[in-house]
Amino acid sequence: MRWLISLITLLTLTFAAQAEEAIVLGLSQDQVAITAQFDGSDILIFGAVKREVAIPESDLNVIIAIEGPTGPVEVRRKERRFGIWMNGATLEVERAPAFYAVASSAPLEDILRRIENERYAITIDKAIQSVSATVAFGNTQAFTDALMRIQANNGSYQLLEDAVKVDQQTLFRASIALPSNLTEGDYNARIFLLRDGNVVADMTTIIDVRKVGLERFLFNLAQDQAPIYGLLSIVIAVFCGWGASALFRLIRDG
Repeated sequence: MRWLISLITLLTLTFAAQAEEAIVLGLSQDQVAITAQFDGSDILIFGAVKREVAIPESDLNVIIAIEGPTGPVEVRRKERRFGIWMNGATLEVERAPAFYAVASSAPLEDILRRIENERYAITIDKAIQSVSATVAFGNTQAFTDALMRIQANNGSYQLLEDAVKVDQQTLFRASIALPSNLTEGDYNARIFLLRDGNVVADMTTIIDVRKVGLERFLFNLAQDQAPIYGLLSIVIAVFCGWGASALFRLIRDG
């Protein structure tokens, strides 16, 4: 009976410790409008740590992860056949985010325990789910690595270590750049407070990314009225071709 009382006491103290710190969050913008002139945007994420007790002795670290819409992705490996490069083995990733950025106050390997990363799926590789169809041969991990490398090269996957500034173990802030090739949808922004490699508090908020204006009209038209969208595209192409021909003819005759 004594061990049961000790266990209940330990669990109570654990839950109390987890509740000692909470996140008060702010965003420079919680909506991103994609227009014809959209060339990317910067999101400033800032906040404070709310406490009911004194600041713990261990250092506070902060991780911020922003994840875009997810879906299946096919990764193809180029292979040289008959002297030319062709698509070879294909791997279908069951779930991968269109955008993923991780910003931290220090190198991740120094502040995040592996078991906590497994639990919360914080790093980029944990955000990519297992494959739904395997290749006939070769190393499947190489395809996942290739996907992360390609997305990192175009700015869709970002690892920003030492990018979160923490002041007096209470205030934090970070700026994350969203590229121009954003996919429309809801973006989850997750914030984690860590001490001694463990997550002591976390919260999630939504950043709404939508097409607006002419882009929204054309997108809806293409999705809901495909024949009209196709006819409109042909009319515009013919008009532009005729206009360019008339202009060149006018320049030539003039």
